[in-house]
Amino acid sequence: MKFPRVAALLPGLKSVGLALLSAILLVLAFPDFEYWFLAWFGLVPLLWAIEREKDSLAKSFVAGWIFGIVFFFGTCWWLTFAPITYAGFPAILAYLLLFCVTVVAGLFPALFAGLLSLLINRFGRVAFVGAPFVWVVAELLRYWITGNNWNTIGYSQAFGSNLKEFANFGGVGLVSFLLVFSNAAVSSALLNKGKSYFLAIIPVLLLGLSALPDFPDFDEAGRPKSANIVAVQPNVPMSGLTYDSYSELRRKHVQLSQAALAALQEQPSTSGRPTTVIFPESPMNFMFDEDPEFQDFVSRFASKNNVNVLFNSAEPDAQNKKYFNSAVLVDTEGREIAQYDKIYLLPFGESVPGPLQMIVPAFVGSFSFGKEYDLLPLGDAKAGVMICFESHFGELSRRYVRDGADVLIEMTNDGYLGPTPVLRQHLANAVFRAVETNRPVLRVTNVGVTAYINERGEVLDPAESYTEATRVWSVSESDGSQTFYVKYGDWFAWLCSFATLILVIFGLTSRPSDRAIVS
Repeated sequence: MKFPRVAALLPGLKSVGLALLSAILLVLAFPDFEYWFLAWFGLVPLLWAIEREKDSLAKSFVAGWIFGIVFFFGTCWWLTFAPITYAGFPAILAYLLLFCVTVVAGLFPALFAGLLSLLINRFGRVAFVGAPFVWVVAELLRYWITGNNWNTIGYSQAFGSNLKEFANFGGVGLVSFLLVFSNAAVSSALLNKGKSYFLAIIPVLLLGLSALPDFPDFDEAGRPKSANIVAVQPNVPMSGLTYDSYSELRRKHVQLSQAALAALQEQPSTSGRPTTVIFPESPMNFMFDEDPEFQDFVSRFASKNNVNVLFNSAEPDAQNKKYFNSAVLVDTEGREIAQYDKIYLLPFGESVPGPLQMIVPAFVGSFSFGKEYDLLPLGDAKAGVMICFESHFGELSRRYVRDGADVLIEMTNDGYLGPTPVLRQHLANAVFRAVETNRPVLRVTNVGVTAYINERGEVLDPAESYTEATRVWSVSESDGSQTFYVKYGDWFAWLCSFATLILVIFGLTSRPSDRAIVS
């Protein structure tokens, strides 16, 4: 072997195979496959690999790194769609850049593997009980360091599994904890060969709990409706926009809206309520404040149809000589009555971290960060707006509800990423925001998935992707109650951090016990 020092850091082939198997199983648990139940035991091979390499923190780290790279590559390959399709990147270059990104993201599962290896080395297989704590900490670190926690393992339960309902207590982190706890229980039971098979009952019980049917929400059903909502999915193409096509597409927004409004008028139960038409985020780049012609267009549409209009717009930030990515609400006379400026900008898409701004351009535009958590009126109800990537942040929706939001609105455009798994993966984020806050999410998109998500995370009335569509919904005032998550945020993830710190300190200050060595 020419590089003995490097070879000493590499896990055995069997351990590599186990890590790869776990990555594949977990990829299958996420959209577009959505075999969510695989997440309950998909990490078992990885845990076995870590146990096999427990005498070497470095080898366990590398096994976890291999797992992470393959998992993130397998679930986020759609990131290559835009550069290949719209920027003309050679496919090999796009996938190479994606690989570099996954190498960084994979460091967090690698950290999990390394720390768990340390604990197993010190305490034996009983240390598997610490696996869910360490996993949640690794996910929390990925969130705080990169500003992104896409496809954290808990999101695999967005569709089909009722385990997501635990999120209203401890957020998506608690759901991740339960999944990894299940994996740890199965691993311990199988590795101990009969000594603790009873542990295998735990994931079976949790799986049964996750499959229990929902109970009807009689409280929500009995509340008086406050306003009508018309959601427009215009299916605006991502390229080739000219002045003529822009004008035609804008007329298409009106035609779709008016058809939905006509149908709404035929329903006696909806009459008398104020109505808001919502246009999604799209490539059309409305600029309400600086475009008098567009102001006139919106004013005429609103007054003719007696509706409020909510749309995405680039609004000026005079102080910084930039623009905000905003949601603007105008009343029935076309006057602006509310504006929300996007707070969580997409890294490298809408804003570049300070030190890199001089050398790396933002792919979409360099926007200013919003600062105000503005709520928008929908009749007597109040709404908080999430623009695209913002549905990824539980802290935002939590803040809205604490400030009195009755409903959440997500305006997004995933069209640049094509008809890929991103559509459902992004939808999974919104599902968890609904459950965490116990508030419905009105998801209004350019190409899909437009849908009403109720407080239990059920996706209702979805529109088919990449088609023109409208949806008519109603909203009501909430009862004002706040979930444990809304009140206390990511308390569970921080509790896991404290527990992990204690475990690691004990692991570093103790020697491997005889029991640990023989187990």
